[in-house]
Amino acid sequence: MPGLSAAPPAAFLPLLLLLLLSALRAAAAPGAERELSPSGRAAAAAARAALHSLSCQAGSPAALRALGQVRKATLKSIPDSGHKYYLQFTTEDKSGENAGSCLATVLYRRTKSPPVVNIKCMQTKDQKQIQEEDDRLYQKIRHQTKPIIGNNIPDSYGHIEPALEPAWALAVAGSSCMMWEKSTESLGYFLAQVKSVKQWIRKDDFIEFDYTVLLHEVPTQEIISCHMRLTWLPGHPLKVKYFCASENQGLEDGSGMEPGSAAGILHGRGANF
Repeated sequence: MPGLSAAPPAAFLPLLLLLLLSALRAAAAPGAERELSPSGRAAAAAARAALHSLSCQAGSPAALRALGQVRKATLKSIPDSGHKYYLQFTTEDKSGENAGSCLATVLYRRTKSPPVVNIKCMQTKDQKQIQEEDDRLYQKIRHQTKPIIGNNIPDSYGHIEPALEPAWALAVAGSSCMMWEKSTESLGYFLAQVKSVKQWIRKDDFIEFDYTVLLHEVPTQEIISCHMRLTWLPGHPLKVKYFCASENQGLEDGSGMEPGSAAGILHGRGANF
C-alpha cells in the first residue's frame, strides 16, 4: 500500500542476517565489555566486595567506608580467568556523610579464591586525622578497667552501648576481611550482628578480641555464624583468623596471627558496616 513501509526485499535478507549474527558474536565474544545497570545487584555487590577488600587492607576503624551509589559499571569476560567489573561509585562514612568517590576493578576468578580487587579512592579525611581517630579508639580500649565482654551488638532495637562501640568498630573492620574473601559473583555479605565478644589480655601492645559474628548472605538471605579472632595495633596490619559454621576446612587466616593469653537479623547500623 502506498505510503506504508514494505518488508525488506529478499536480496537484503542475507545481509541483515549477517549483520545480526556479527552483533551477537561480538556481544558473546571473550573480552567483550557490556554496560551494567548502576542500580543493579551485580554492580552493587562488586562495589561492596571492593570496599571490603579496602577496609581489610587498611586495618583502620577510622577509615571504614560504606557504599553510597554506583555511578558507572561495566563487565568484561576475561578468557581462562573469569569476569571483571569496572566500577565508579561514591562512599559514605559511619554517619552517612560523603566519604569520597572510588574507582575499582573486581575480578571474580573461576577458582575458589577471593576476588582480585584494585581500588583507588578520593579521601575526605587526611591520613593524620585517620591516625588520630584510631589512636583515640586504641587508648579508649587500653584504658578500660576490665576486659570488654558483650553480647548482641547491636541489640534488637539497633542500639549499641557506648562501652561496646570500640569492640563493634573493630568487628566491622575484621569482618571486612571475611566478607571480601567469601564474596563470589553470585554471593555477597553484610555484617548483621556481633553475637558475642570477649577481650583477651596480652603482654604486648596489641589488642585482641574473640568474636562470634553473624553474616547476612545475599541473595540467599541465610544467616551465617562465624568465629573470628582479631588482633590490632594502630599503624599495623589487621590480623584476622576466622571459621564459619558452613565451612569445614578449619581456621582461615586473613593476615597472620599472634598468640594471646585469655582473660577471662539486623539491618540498621549493621546493614552497611
